[in-house]
Amino acid sequence: MRKYYAVVMFLVLALFIAGCGNKEESIWQEIQDSGEMVVGTSGTLIAASFYNDDNELTGYDVEVMKEVGKRLDIDVEFDIMGIDSMLPGIKSGRIHAAVNDIEITPNRSKEFNFSDPYKYSYTTMAVRKGDNSGIESLEDLEGKKAGGGATTIYSQIAEQFGAKVVTYGNAPNEAYLRDVHDAETDVVINDYYLTKFGVAAFPDFDIHLHPTLKFHPTEQGVILPKDEDELTEKINEVLDEMREDGTLKELAEQFYEEDASVKPKGDIVEVEGLDL
Repeated sequence: MRKYYAVVMFLVLALFIAGCGNKEESIWQEIQDSGEMVVGTSGTLIAASFYNDDNELTGYDVEVMKEVGKRLDIDVEFDIMGIDSMLPGIKSGRIHAAVNDIEITPNRSKEFNFSDPYKYSYTTMAVRKGDNSGIESLEDLEGKKAGGGATTIYSQIAEQFGAKVVTYGNAPNEAYLRDVHDAETDVVINDYYLTKFGVAAFPDFDIHLHPTLKFHPTEQGVILPKDEDELTEKINEVLDEMREDGTLKELAEQFYEEDASVKPKGDIVEVEGLDL
């Protein structure tokens, strides 16, 4: 009997050890082992994620992640993709994270982890100069054509107020804004900073930043796989350091000419009824 009991206990212990050996390692451990974190971004958002005149990927989001990688002693490899591919890319394991001016929302937070915000902003519009594309209030979006991505909050706002959303793939800002200029669409609803620099990049287009509409305050963060809390904590620690030593402010002012790492001042209208 004792011999039988000893054999059983040996087998139980062996199975326990084997089970421990097969335990799936965390993504942070995987990143440490490989020395590399793969981050999705579009490369098409002026000031946030774009290619400069030397064909180098840069922008606020990109440089923030490069600095995060440097301080965590890992390489950051950017995987260029459309915004609509980033969240599925995280779920499938193609990428470890994504940065592309991605808004932190309750719905997204149910399916993904987010870092603490590294950018604060609000929403506005690019419209035609002469008459603001006939838009003086959010209610004036009724019947208008709004260029946007299929899965963005900005497109949801457009649809909520009765606009028809014209979707694009991983198109550059020029495609969106040229269509407003050509009256193929009427408006692009987007982040204030991105819209400001997008409009400024194409001075020959008959478009401008809407002079009065400021709505839907936002916070942007690094989006990560759900429950990967160790990786999230490591990134947050570095972002805290960068905020304390002024690096976030410096990078924000470099790309946005304003400190986008702090909440904007002034009255910003909350949009009710969004499925965030």
